[in-house]
Amino acid sequence: MISNMSRYSPSFSTALLAAVLLSLLPQGISATGDESVAVPQVDPAPCMAAISANDDDRIVPACAVVIDNDKTGKADRIKALVARAGALQRKDMIDRAIEDYSTVLRLDPSLADIFNARGELWRKKGDRPKALQDFGAALKLNPNHPLAKANYKSLALELERLGALLAVNNKPSFNCATAKRPVEKVICGNPELANLDREINAVNTRVVRDATRTDRRAGRALQREQDDFLARRNAAFGQGDYDLQKVMRERLDHLLAIGH
Repeated sequence: MISNMSRYSPSFSTALLAAVLLSLLPQGISATGDESVAVPQVDPAPCMAAISANDDDRIVPACAVVIDNDKTGKADRIKALVARAGALQRKDMIDRAIEDYSTVLRLDPSLADIFNARGELWRKKGDRPKALQDFGAALKLNPNHPLAKANYKSLALELERLGALLAVNNKPSFNCATAKRPVEKVICGNPELANLDREINAVNTRVVRDATRTDRRAGRALQREQDDFLARRNAAFGQGDYDLQKVMRERLDHLLAIGH
């Protein structure tokens, strides 16, 4: 008696066996291995629990699982990224925190709070142009954003002051173009002495002004003291044992002591 299987061709039997084996494989896995394993969606609960507990040590690893999973929804990924960025910032891992905020903004560029937060980190790193750009972007999205307004204003003033300082950097308190005294020409040719001279003049101006507010005679006396210092400096310069830099530093220290 011939079996029923003998009525099928060898090629048909092979195909039938392959179909049976394929049906026994776990769902989502190909018999040939050409298709990737399906990635299950990650439960965001551990990340959210760490956020609620304000536990930075748990937030970083727990939220990383949510962030790195391809099945994570956009809202959950943004929440996890923002939380991890905050934790990294508190751990003083500024570069990594900036990366997370940048990823958030790629996902949703309409978040004024995140532009402001990233701007604060750029400012902390000393990158003022990028910080100002982020504060400006936050204000463009929300003109009434209180933190971004305050940050933009204070940084703009800081940049203005820096620009003013750069304009006078390595320049003394007097005009080098009209300098005639040898000591003044030497100061003009030495950036360190030029900065010392400008600082002496600035501190003296402040000390005299503060003293004059309460006692005009005291203010005049302090200005005479500065005039006498300049006269002695001009007369003594060029002598063999005269140390101009030392004398100027001593004068600055004296003025700073008065100012305190």
